[in-house]
Amino acid sequence: KFSESRARLYLAECCLAIKAMHDKDVIHRDLKPENILLDSEGHVKAVDYGLAKGNITGAGAEGGTKTFCGTPEYVAPELVENRGHGKAVDWWALGVILYEFLYGLPTFYDKNVKKMYTKILHDPIKFSNNVTVSDEAKDFIRKLLERNIMSRLGSSATGPQEVIGHPFFSSLDMNAVLQRRIKPEFVPPKQRNDADARNFDEEFTSEA
Repeated sequence: KFSESRARLYLAECCLAIKAMHDKDVIHRDLKPENILLDSEGHVKAVDYGLAKGNITGAGAEGGTKTFCGTPEYVAPELVENRGHGKAVDWWALGVILYEFLYGLPTFYDKNVKKMYTKILHDPIKFSNNVTVSDEAKDFIRKLLERNIMSRLGSSATGPQEVIGHPFFSSLDMNAVLQRRIKPEFVPPKQRNDADARNFDEEFTSEA
């Protein structure tokens, strides 16, 4: 789990990355912690555009696309139902990511994927009392995880601006975030050389 202040900066930088994509009518479709890397200064880099798609002009099916794809824990309801999707899927994934940053697991996680899809479609969001999270963060998560596409934060005509303008980010100067002037709480240890992979988990570096 991350502190809320640490999660806030990561989310702000992710929002700006999504805005940059959506402004060019590109959706990522596979946003998850594994695809959010930190650079040498601790700032966010959104990576892995293998499932990205261009020429997406709408939040949902209209101006969107239909191919089912993504990682089960982070897919939006409209993807599960295969009823067409657009830019709103990236905002849903961001809501799941923030929840995971603060609570330690994706919002609707279940080892059984079929059950997890049912939870994504129908279950309420559960906020554990064992973790102290602000009302602003909970409200932000709820609005990003709105099952009705057109009611979801980020789906209106102003799109990314309404996400960036949420009270969760009130303590941040978004221009300073964009210009990388806010120092992250965590800076990865410096690489010794180009082959130094100690910042990656052994789960990956021990693979053949």
